[in-house]
Amino acid sequence: MTTDEKRTIALHEAGHATISWFCEHANPLVKVSIVPRGQALGAAWYLPEERPITTKEQMLDEMCSLLGGRAAEELFTGHISTGAMNDLERATKSAYGMIAYAGMSDRLPNICYYNNDEYNFQKPYSETTAKTIDEEVLKMINDQYDRAKQILLDHKEGHNRLAQLLVEREVIMAEDVEEIFGKRPWVSRTQELLEQEEKSQPKLEDMPEEVKKAQAEHEAKLAQEAKEQSEEAETNNTAE
Repeated sequence: MTTDEKRTIALHEAGHATISWFCEHANPLVKVSIVPRGQALGAAWYLPEERPITTKEQMLDEMCSLLGGRAAEELFTGHISTGAMNDLERATKSAYGMIAYAGMSDRLPNICYYNNDEYNFQKPYSETTAKTIDEEVLKMINDQYDRAKQILLDHKEGHNRLAQLLVEREVIMAEDVEEIFGKRPWVSRTQELLEQEEKSQPKLEDMPEEVKKAQAEHEAKLAQEAKEQSEEAETNNTAE
């Protein structure tokens, strides 16, 4: 890659990372890389949030994050590239699903046009409705694209630092992003569930005395077994 190409890819991936950092419902960022893998010139890894239900706001945040790479290219290089094709495909499919299947459209609310008849190849709606769906999809995606550009402009300096760090290191972790932007003000769903589980577990000081004693004896036994195994291993090494 040329220097300009590497810089463009870094700006693109930093765009995804920046948008996801400032969208409450976007999946938590794990790692960003500009090391080519197959056809992908760069990638951002996230910790998927497995939700039993997904709200419109959550889906829009994910869409905004997907569009962050293309938005960063346009804003900071003055050009757009084919590097966003996969992002655009996913965003478009998500928008069509939200509008045609999930009834999340302003002009077509609470309507599902899903047809599960595998022998029926006709659309279950009119051409007029099809035009409305297309218009709503375009509006939804463009709204999130404009939102992504505004977030990038609001955090322009941090985004530029993130892109430069990617150029220098090629791989950065969530800790590096946190050092630039600060801690995210929202707790991820996974972290919230872990905290709830910890709170539900009884604390040692709240347990009856006999339970505390049994716990202490169990921990002491484990420690003694670990010590004996360590001594045995050390003896065997010496013998060898």
